[in-house]
Amino acid sequence: MTALRALLTNIVDYAGLYPPAGLDMTTAALNYATYAESDDAWMLGRFIVPAARLSELDSEFARIDTTMPLPMRLSVVLGADVAADVDAVRAFNASHAQTFSVDAVEAKLATSTAIEQATALIEGEFELFAEVPVDADPRPLVAAMARAGTSAKIRTGGVTPDAFPSAADVVRFMRRCIDAGVRFKATAGLHHPLRAEYPLTYEASPPSGVMYGHLNVFLAAAAIAQGMSDDEACRVLEERDPSSIVATDEALVWRDHTFSAEHLVRMRVRVAVSFGSCSFREPVDELRSLSFVA
Repeated sequence: MTALRALLTNIVDYAGLYPPAGLDMTTAALNYATYAESDDAWMLGRFIVPAARLSELDSEFARIDTTMPLPMRLSVVLGADVAADVDAVRAFNASHAQTFSVDAVEAKLATSTAIEQATALIEGEFELFAEVPVDADPRPLVAAMARAGTSAKIRTGGVTPDAFPSAADVVRFMRRCIDAGVRFKATAGLHHPLRAEYPLTYEASPPSGVMYGHLNVFLAAAAIAQGMSDDEACRVLEERDPSSIVATDEALVWRDHTFSAEHLVRMRVRVAVSFGSCSFREPVDELRSLSFVA
C-alpha cells in the first residue's frame, strides 16, 4: 500500500443528507451507491444517516438499481433520546442484515455521565463516536471515553465562520485523544484538501471563511502521534501550500517531516478514523487537481 493510500483509504464518510448539501434521501443514497461502484470507492467510508430516517433510507434504497457491494455500511447519528435511538438502530440492524450494516453510531455527549450512560446502552455492539465541545479543555471527557472504551468526534467547521474551532483547540483535542488512546473522527468543513478561504455553503452568494483541509487534520494527527510538538502540529493544521507535501510510495513528507506508510496505517487504525463530508466528489476531485490522486 502506498503512503497516500494508507492515509486516505475509506476516509470519507458520506454525509450528503447534512448541510450544506442537504440532499433528499433518494439523491444521497443514489450518490453513495454510485461512488461505491466507482474507481474512487477506495476512499469511501460509511453512509451517515440520522436514526430518525432509517426507515426512509430502507424504502428509498430499495428503488435504486445498483451493483454496489452489500451490505451498505452505515454510521447512525443518534438524537436527543439516545436510549430509544439505540433500540431503533439495533432493531434495524437485525432486520436488514443483508442490505445494511450499522457498525457505528454518533451522538452529541457533552458530559462524562452522558458518555458513560450511552456506552452502557450500546453494550459494545457498535463503535460509539461521542461528539464533545472543544472550546474548553476536553481532557475530562476524553478520560471518560478512555474508561468506557468509546471513541471521540470533533466538529471542525460549519456553515458560518464562527463554527470553526481554533487550530490550538483542534490540536489540543487530538493530543488528548492520542495520549488517552482514544480513536476519533472529524466532521464538517473538511471537504477540501488544504486550509484556505472557501465558500461555506452552496448558495448563489455564499458567506466565506477559512476552512481546514482534511490533509491538514490527518497529517497533524500523524505528526502528534509521531511525537511532534503542539506548536508544530498547529503549523501542519494551518498549512496552505500544496507543494509543502510530497507523496512517494513509501512516505508522505511535509516540509522536513516524514511519515512512513506504516506509520500512517497505524495512525488511521488507532488514532484518526475518518471524516464526515456532505460531498464525496469535492475531496476526491480536488486531490486529483493537486496531483495527489491519479
